[in-house]
Amino acid sequence: MRVFAAVLPPDDVIRELGTAVDALRKLPGADGMRWTGRAGWHFTLAFYGEVDDGLVPELSARLERVARRTGAFPLAVRGGGQFGHGRALWAGAEGDLATLRLLADRAEAAARKAGVPMGEHRRYKAHLTIARSREAGDVRAYLDALAGFTGRTWTVGELALVRSNLPTSGVPGEQPRYEAVGRWALGGAG
Repeated sequence: MRVFAAVLPPDDVIRELGTAVDALRKLPGADGMRWTGRAGWHFTLAFYGEVDDGLVPELSARLERVARRTGAFPLAVRGGGQFGHGRALWAGAEGDLATLRLLADRAEAAARKAGVPMGEHRRYKAHLTIARSREAGDVRAYLDALAGFTGRTWTVGELALVRSNLPTSGVPGEQPRYEAVGRWALGGAG
């Protein structure tokens, strides 16, 4: 199955960001972007790709240990950025980014120990993808609009293992479906 570890923002935080993204979608050129659905908004900690079903129980057990060893922490969606000269537009984060980065590193290490091939390690950059484009482009207007956005701060109290179900219909614009297949309370969560 195609899976990744993630922090899933609460519904009210998603709604706040959704209001800001709705405004971005009215900017010139927005129709040339592929906007991600709200159901898919998350902070990916470690992307595992296609994982053999036989490795999922060991990966889950290791992620549960990671969650127990990591305390709850404050986080908010704030600002934005881009990857690939405008090919990916994202909302950023503020709060206890050191703990978020630690959780990402531990989620990656858990996969390696479980036998999931991870490839090259990259320094973690907290982001929540809101749009993609096939072409490089000037996204300054979107970044300027996102610069002033700060959502409410919430306490991250859970680590999730999420399954990504890719579109199979061939319908243009169809979004992947995401399903949490494991959830573990962080050590400091109630």
